[in-house]
Amino acid sequence: MECISVFDMLKIGIGPSSSHTLGPWRAAERWIAELKAAKTFESIEHISIDLYGSLSLTGKGHATDYAIMLGLSGADPETVPTAHIDKTIASIKATETIVFNNEKTLAFNPERDIVFNKTFLPFHANGMTFTATVNANKIESTFYSIGGGFVIKEALDNAKKNFEIKCAFPYPIEKGTELLRFCKHLNLPISQVVLENEKSIRSESDIDFEIKRVWDTMLECMYLGCHTQGSLPGGLNVRRRAFDMHQSLKGATPYSNAVEWIYAIRNTEVKFRQILKWVSCFALAVNEVNASLGRVVTAPTNGSAGVIPAVLMYYLVIENHDGNFEDIKRFLLVAGEIGSIFKKGATISAAMGGCQAEIGVSSAMAAGALCELLGGTPDQVLVASEIAMEHHLGLTCDPIGGLVQIPCIERNAMGAIKAINAAELALDTDPDNVKVPLDKVVNTMWETAKDMHSKYKETSEGGLAVGVNLTDC
Repeated sequence: MECISVFDMLKIGIGPSSSHTLGPWRAAERWIAELKAAKTFESIEHISIDLYGSLSLTGKGHATDYAIMLGLSGADPETVPTAHIDKTIASIKATETIVFNNEKTLAFNPERDIVFNKTFLPFHANGMTFTATVNANKIESTFYSIGGGFVIKEALDNAKKNFEIKCAFPYPIEKGTELLRFCKHLNLPISQVVLENEKSIRSESDIDFEIKRVWDTMLECMYLGCHTQGSLPGGLNVRRRAFDMHQSLKGATPYSNAVEWIYAIRNTEVKFRQILKWVSCFALAVNEVNASLGRVVTAPTNGSAGVIPAVLMYYLVIENHDGNFEDIKRFLLVAGEIGSIFKKGATISAAMGGCQAEIGVSSAMAAGALCELLGGTPDQVLVASEIAMEHHLGLTCDPIGGLVQIPCIERNAMGAIKAINAAELALDTDPDNVKVPLDKVVNTMWETAKDMHSKYKETSEGGLAVGVNLTDC
């Protein structure tokens, strides 16, 4: 059984897409490691990259070429200063050279050496082949970005079952029924069962450190999005809305950083309409940062990065003014586990399953996590996740212009609102009377993904992507 850590589901990276940006970036890093291990790195004369399928069809809008160049340059998506990205790319283009892994200067023309093939490889919709020329011989290595920043090489005949994450959790979980069985056997909430698994691979102090790092990134992302004006890059001229929405919502309480900001929000008006606006504002803020190549947390993907932080922020500033780090920890542990159940049983890749695999999964993750914090039993937590996904089934991925902007940004706000509603519905539900268990909706999501026409799976060949005239945007 595959063991997926919470920190595999919640990764820190650069936007706008986990499968199209973070995945190719990590693939470039892995390729460099392969070349080093084979002791061919120093002898390389030339490098080139071929992109296939969804990576080639929407790669330009998702900055796939940028991500690959940054990965080949030796930059780390978790730490690279985002302000340096444009400068690095501009230098590569202007000089037609790349400092390979920040060690070896090679001739490199992005227009020639990154090829956007409009064909699909048979194994997965997001394929890429790296080629190195050594002593006039070509050495190829093919990777697949399968969603959420996960990268694999072809080894099995089923992409969703091919993982390279190996561990030995004391409580291995593949389905919701198994998770509930452990909760009942141990008499523990879901967050504690997940914590015990995490403690088998790292110390609790390290877990706390990573949880804090993830939350700090989410919080800073919301803060930055709420305080940044202007339009998003990419050519659609989409105006940022989080800034104006935030200006109309915030009170007069002064603040100077993201932590003080939380306390300031707690003192604002909290009528129902304002609550809806605040949650939407948080979600929009994150995905506007994501769309502008900012640093976000895949949750479980970049395209759905706004749902979980928006719902967690809702809990901290609306539901529980005494919420603390332990609440944040429990929330993210539950969310990560629910996401892993969907990854194992279905997919979190929009190229494989449409937007139900991104916004649908993120909404299910947030709904379950919120339900536990609001006092829900483990059974009700899974009911909340099931409700959230049930009302995202069949959601297509049809980004206009191949950009993670329309309708992607608004969908995060909708997914966050649905998650809160699903948690509340679950709290008033008797699990014994539930007709559709979580495992059934996971399976249904996967079957729906397989039935969905390929043009509705992150190709920009269907739906809004072809139904809207770009000149009108």
